[in-house]
Amino acid sequence: MRDSTIARNYAETLISLADKAGDREGWGKTVQGIADAIQSDIKLRQFLESPRISETEKSAVLGKAFGDKVPAIFLRFLQILVTKRRQMLIPEIAIEYNDILDQSESRVHANVTVAQPPMDGDEKSIGDQLSRVLGKRVIPHFSVNPAILGGIIVKVGDTVMDGSLRRRLHRLRWQITRRVSE
Repeated sequence: MRDSTIARNYAETLISLADKAGDREGWGKTVQGIADAIQSDIKLRQFLESPRISETEKSAVLGKAFGDKVPAIFLRFLQILVTKRRQMLIPEIAIEYNDILDQSESRVHANVTVAQPPMDGDEKSIGDQLSRVLGKRVIPHFSVNPAILGGIIVKVGDTVMDGSLRRRLHRLRWQITRRVSE
């Protein structure tokens, strides 16, 4: 079985547990935080990957580290991952968890590129307009790239909507050169 399939199965289980606890968002943030820590902290990653450290020791350390910070059932989920030697799938589980959550709440993430930092209220306005256009709740993630000169570029999944001034100028230049050559 592929790792992505296994991660999806664990994510679905974690969603079920989060539903029982009534805190899907909170559990999503927690699993994402742990995934981020695994990816950014080399000592943590080495500790979890090491075959020299037993599952019992790893579970005990997780218990001490998270015992009072996460719900007991969440901690037990992490310990089961260690027992099954799936702890290194936590980053993939977090991705799958968030994907399932987004799908169930009809929500999409959009990468929005602008030429200069958005003014107060612009981020919400852009998010609201994208939500109307796409028919789903859009969570915009902004980045600034002065090279687009103005306008906006939106990427949602594989779809790119390029309303940049740079693109418009290129298109205008192409139209002018085409008419001159005719």
